[in-house]
Amino acid sequence: MKKAFTYQDEKSNKFWTIDYSGLTIGVHYGKNGTIGKYEIKEFSSREDCEKEAKKLIASKMKKGYQENHIYDFDNCLYVDVGEYGPHPKTSHPRFVAHFIEEFYYDCGDEEAPFGSDEGSDTLNEMQEIIRKKHTIDFATFPKHLIESLWGMHYIAVDTLDEKTVRDIAKEHEMDMLQSDMVTYATAFGQIKITGKLDSDLKKNALLALKRFAIMYSSGKLTATQQTMYNNLLTF
Repeated sequence: MKKAFTYQDEKSNKFWTIDYSGLTIGVHYGKNGTIGKYEIKEFSSREDCEKEAKKLIASKMKKGYQENHIYDFDNCLYVDVGEYGPHPKTSHPRFVAHFIEEFYYDCGDEEAPFGSDEGSDTLNEMQEIIRKKHTIDFATFPKHLIESLWGMHYIAVDTLDEKTVRDIAKEHEMDMLQSDMVTYATAFGQIKITGKLDSDLKKNALLALKRFAIMYSSGKLTATQQTMYNNLLTF
């Protein structure tokens, strides 16, 4: 369940939201007009979770917060809490609704968008920039990250011809690998943070998944990769 509250007086103009279900509470708070901060709390039972949620809500209302029934949860930027990593409570509602498989929040599955070192680092870099600047050119971010921040060479997907891909990989395998993983991680990351996806980035991410499969699984997407491809295609 999601609820939003606002507090305004001569000195303050703040928001506080709560998202609680199952065993987890997510809260988002800050000054209106800012990204704000996120916090997550986990509980051993649904009863304890709901009890704490009601307690937190009562506390805010006692302090003068008023419930905002028209709060736009879609018009927020979502960033993770460091110790928890990717989490539904710190992801855009459109991401949560469309990408329902658990591996989208898995930090250890190498095939998952944010499970590899490259994918995790990509999401972390994006979120840090969002916290500071509130905006990113997502379409050009993969090239910027790899070349400007990591000092490596970005290899765009210009072809899916198997022989050409393998020939390039013979000399530039690591560059190509990182280019593909960062590209599709950026696409999933943009949706996770903003609920939107740049059309050029979407196209490049789909191509990157296919090229990655050519290099490492004879051109056939694994079950996880196929799910990622299908979900991204239909977003």
